[in-house]
Amino acid sequence: MPAALTLQSLPLFPLGTVLFPDGLLSLRVFEVRYLDMIAKCRKAGAPFGVVSLTQGHEVRQPGVSEAFAHVGTLATILDIEQPQAGLMLVRATGAQRFRITSSDQLKHGLWVADVERLAGDLPVAIPDDLKGTSEALQRLIQSLQLKPQQPGPMPILPPWKLDDCGWVANRWCELLPLPVTLKQRLMELDNPLVRLELVSDVLTRTGITL
Repeated sequence: MPAALTLQSLPLFPLGTVLFPDGLLSLRVFEVRYLDMIAKCRKAGAPFGVVSLTQGHEVRQPGVSEAFAHVGTLATILDIEQPQAGLMLVRATGAQRFRITSSDQLKHGLWVADVERLAGDLPVAIPDDLKGTSEALQRLIQSLQLKPQQPGPMPILPPWKLDDCGWVANRWCELLPLPVTLKQRLMELDNPLVRLELVSDVLTRTGITL
């Protein structure tokens, strides 16, 4: 078995959300620890890691410790705007998932971790009994494309992989108002077909797909 691909001292951004591979992440960055991190990542063309908070807050508070899930997603910076000093508007996209093997908090508050990268989803065609999930997502994308005046960018980045279980499941996981703990469990699943089956159950209960 080949050795796992690893990253050392990966800077982490603990958030109250879950980033999925191929997902879009928009951030307002104003804490010094993250302004410095984003600037260094952009200069080096390097990713940072997004992990879901299990304790604490996105903005550091005195006396409140932070804890986070041990599986996260690499984030690759797409573009940065700096409308004023001390503020960055960052757009990034989710890449490969990773598992933390060790972590440490630096003096100025930034978390860094040694991680091993996890295998991406294998391409799995959507079976006939789950095609309603893909068709509903396609209708939603078409609806968003017809609303050019909507605030902000499209919440789903092309290319549309509407015939792939993992891609469709991940986009629904981002869009549905699911608890963060459930999104985290779905993101960690290695089987994209099982992930889509679980998402389909949620869609059916909410009446989004028939």
